[in-house]
Amino acid sequence: MMQWEQLLSLKRQGDTQKRLRIEQDETRLGFEVDFDRVIFSSAFRSLQDKTQVIPLSKTSFVHTRLTHSLEVSVVGRTLGRTVGKELLVKHPQLQKVYGYQFNDFGAIVAAAALAHDIGNPPFGHSGEKAIGDFFEFGAGRRFKSKLTAKEFQDLCDFEGNANGFKMLSESKFGLEGGLRLSYATLGAFMKYPKESLPKKPTASVADKKFGLFQDDVPFFTEVAKELGLLALGDGRYCRHPLAYLVEAADDICYTLIDFEDGINLGLIEEEIALEYLINLVKDRLYKEKYNLLERSSDRLAYLRALAISTLIEEAVTLFLNHEEEILLGTFTEPLLNKSKFKAQIDDIIKISVEKVYQSREVTDKEIAGYKVITTLLESLTTALERTHLGEKRHFDSLLLRESGMVGESYASEYHYLMMACHFVSRLTDGNAMDLFKKLNGEIR
Repeated sequence: MMQWEQLLSLKRQGDTQKRLRIEQDETRLGFEVDFDRVIFSSAFRSLQDKTQVIPLSKTSFVHTRLTHSLEVSVVGRTLGRTVGKELLVKHPQLQKVYGYQFNDFGAIVAAAALAHDIGNPPFGHSGEKAIGDFFEFGAGRRFKSKLTAKEFQDLCDFEGNANGFKMLSESKFGLEGGLRLSYATLGAFMKYPKESLPKKPTASVADKKFGLFQDDVPFFTEVAKELGLLALGDGRYCRHPLAYLVEAADDICYTLIDFEDGINLGLIEEEIALEYLINLVKDRLYKEKYNLLERSSDRLAYLRALAISTLIEEAVTLFLNHEEEILLGTFTEPLLNKSKFKAQIDDIIKISVEKVYQSREVTDKEIAGYKVITTLLESLTTALERTHLGEKRHFDSLLLRESGMVGESYASEYHYLMMACHFVSRLTDGNAMDLFKKLNGEIR
């Protein structure tokens, strides 16, 4: 069974001495430093120009990856604090012996939630698909014979979660350990603590995708051992318990916020939307207060806030009820899969899929995103390949200088291919479009 004393480790990459919670400066705790480091990072700031689901609209506000991440973090903080308060009652030694406070749980979940989308490429989830398709079915398939099975799978199933872990922990430009977040926060961040192969070895939610590129396996193994995560074999580990709360915060937000964006853009009829939300919160709805709200936008905001509060309470209850299974590594579903509101949640997601995710506005952006990303990868991988083989041309030098990869050494094909994917993944939607136009001969 995993132990909370280990799971709440304040250790950071490169530490030579143990960090004790009881010795922390209460004005700026280590877990709060994690939050600060994420929010001030350039990778986080770039999320303001990355599509969440719906491309930026000229007629109404919609969420970007940045606003979505901030909201998930707020929900995650409340989830962590509420759970932490109960866990300190159940495990009093955490406070009495080690000095942990309920706010620590909130700070860990908030920081991990803030970073949860930091590795996602431009153009929403289609960005991941476009990178994978380039290697599995496109011109990138030519590299398959030069890579191991796991290395090639890293590329074919390019995963934003694995890319996020790399961005948070990768040493570069003299910065050892990247952001040097606490191991507790890195553990809570890791939704899928496994390598790309074997692919979906079980039906567990932790095996649904992968969270580690091959280059990052040694460091995560160190993190997992420090935290006491249970090893399952085949490079797989049990989730950090707080990862379930990060996932719940994300599930709560995208279920309700994508739905709200669809309403604000006129993709979902307001009357239908209000009915769906009322079905979710009817047991807690103050009808007198609700009926006083004349504008539908105010009614929507009230129902959304009530729905978030309802699902937070539900997620907390489910976590505490299943804590022992979670610590044993036998809990295998997202928390909200066991919710008494699952039918209502599924109804909301279904209409979002039909009216929002499959809308013309979203589809057009995804089609354009595929073309942009495929073009960038073809140009970059070709330039890097020729450089690696000692056949670099003038155009290759220009492109690599533009992308900041001049002077880099390439230890292997896998190394430079990952560099190309990592570069593309860090681009904002606008940056990617600008470089695409340059490659097509458009001069501003």
